[in-house]
Amino acid sequence: MAQAGDLDQYQFSCSICLDLLKNPVTIPCGHSYCMGCIKGSWDQNDHIGVYSCPQCRQTFTPRPVLGRNTMLAEVVEKLKKTGLQAAPPAHCYVGPGDVACDVCTGRKHKAVKSCLVCVASYCETHLQPHYESPAFKKHKLTPATGRLQEKICSHHDKPLEVYCRTDQQCICYLCTMDEHRGHDTVSAAAGRTEKQKQLGPTQRESQQRIQEREKELQDLRQAADSLTRSAQAAVEDSERIFTELIRSFERRRSEVKVLIRDQEKAEVSQVERLIVQLEQEIAELRRRDAELEQLSHTEDHIHFLQSCQSVCAPPGPGGLPRIALNSHISFEAVRKHVSELKERLEDVCKGELVKMSQTVEELHILEPRTREDFLQHSSQLRLDPNTANRDFSPFEMDREMAQLLQIMEDQQAKSQIQSCPTQ
Repeated sequence: MAQAGDLDQYQFSCSICLDLLKNPVTIPCGHSYCMGCIKGSWDQNDHIGVYSCPQCRQTFTPRPVLGRNTMLAEVVEKLKKTGLQAAPPAHCYVGPGDVACDVCTGRKHKAVKSCLVCVASYCETHLQPHYESPAFKKHKLTPATGRLQEKICSHHDKPLEVYCRTDQQCICYLCTMDEHRGHDTVSAAAGRTEKQKQLGPTQRESQQRIQEREKELQDLRQAADSLTRSAQAAVEDSERIFTELIRSFERRRSEVKVLIRDQEKAEVSQVERLIVQLEQEIAELRRRDAELEQLSHTEDHIHFLQSCQSVCAPPGPGGLPRIALNSHISFEAVRKHVSELKERLEDVCKGELVKMSQTVEELHILEPRTREDFLQHSSQLRLDPNTANRDFSPFEMDREMAQLLQIMEDQQAKSQIQSCPTQ
């Protein structure tokens, strides 16, 4: 029978518990498991009535009857006595970032040490000869590394154990007799001690630089957070102010509309009353004219003389006086004032938006330190003297609207005076 060292321990391990088989059973597909493991796995599938092999996924219906594999159980027991152990846990196998054992076949184990003499890496099992055999006592072991060739001299294939101060590089002993002959050399340990002393100030400077940069990073983040909060507050305030401005314009627009409609209603009402009176007067005059026409054609001299006095009498003082009409009456002046107000407000808004844009562009978290930094944020400023207005404020709009309303009220009063009948 083969020796334990010649057998692959994975052949006698349960793929469910990863331990050596205990009370082994072989299912119809040929794979073997611990009886307890496969029974527990199949018990979970009793509700569907279909059972499968955890390795090859072959299904069985109905559930196979499990019987102990006596021969396999005896082989496992004998191999245990000859030194075969259970499969190592999963964390002993090589994984991403680990160094693989150069001796393992099949699924490789994770290396724990590297030998600079053998130029190989070993897992815990294959490393034992380096601890037990006198032939390996002088071999230099290091923590497992995947860069073994970097520690071997490329010219002589010997470990790098000497440090050349002249050329500032690691060499082997044979290099000291060739191209590095006569150079200032020390052992790698001595070179490490010297460099370690030089490393202290450099490390302290690096740590100080790290602290400074971390402080700058913290300040930069705080500045960014502050800028974000300030920008949000500015946006909210701008929204509120512009909303109030729009509402103010809406109120002013309603006031102008009501004022125009009230004036229109008053004037039209007065004109309609005069139209009614004029129509009545015209009707009366037409009636008198008809009577005069009829009287002028009568052949009765007595009737003509008796009626002529009453018919020819002038109308009494109750008639309407002559009406003076304003041939230029219209709301064109109001339209003109509204247009002028629009243009002036647009000019004001343009000028203020230019200033707001310049103010926003001047906000920088990072302050420029050199001329080139300043030029990156520079731009040529050109202002239109016809549109740039420095006196804009919320009260400017109110003053403009108040002037417009006053002009319309004056015009309304003037129209009422001109339309009043003269006695």
